[in-house]
Amino acid sequence: MAEPEKQNPHSNPARRWKTFLRKHGITLALLAAIAWLWFRPPATVTEENRAAPGWAVQLTDGRTLTSEQLRGKVVLVNYWATWCPYCLKEMPVIEEFWKDHREKGFEVLAVSVDDPPEKVAQYIKDHGYAFPAAAMDPSVYAAFGRAGSIPTSFIVDRDGVIRHKIAGQVHYPRLEKLVLPLLEKTGQP
Repeated sequence: MAEPEKQNPHSNPARRWKTFLRKHGITLALLAAIAWLWFRPPATVTEENRAAPGWAVQLTDGRTLTSEQLRGKVVLVNYWATWCPYCLKEMPVIEEFWKDHREKGFEVLAVSVDDPPEKVAQYIKDHGYAFPAAAMDPSVYAAFGRAGSIPTSFIVDRDGVIRHKIAGQVHYPRLEKLVLPLLEKTGQP
């Protein structure tokens, strides 16, 4: 048997792992950071606490939806576009959260910021989304404002007050944190 100092340093798995980390640790850390940002990019959540003016929008199915029809529900108004990768990643999450919580009074309105109604309708149909969607309408811009970036979402409480603005991608835990407390409230101040 060879003396410990004369052994091949690569025959010891712990030593091989240390050597690997020494050589590639920074690369692995950067790859992990990129993966984390891709799957959960940073988003800024601000408290808005402002009443939204009334609005009306034509949905992809031809119906008109108004803010008054959603009074008493907690609503996620989501600005998105078909070319936006973060928008496309968050839409299945929005669909899942909507299906899980709509019976408790949660509603979604996905508003495409730049596609015509026909393209929005086709996209929603092709991807099997069931939540309400529409092309941007001037009354929605007037109520919520323009977004500096997309995706941008607004959470409206049961009384029609915009509680939160999310500039960036939403994910399920973020929606739980921001929406569930509003769903638990029954409308009392």
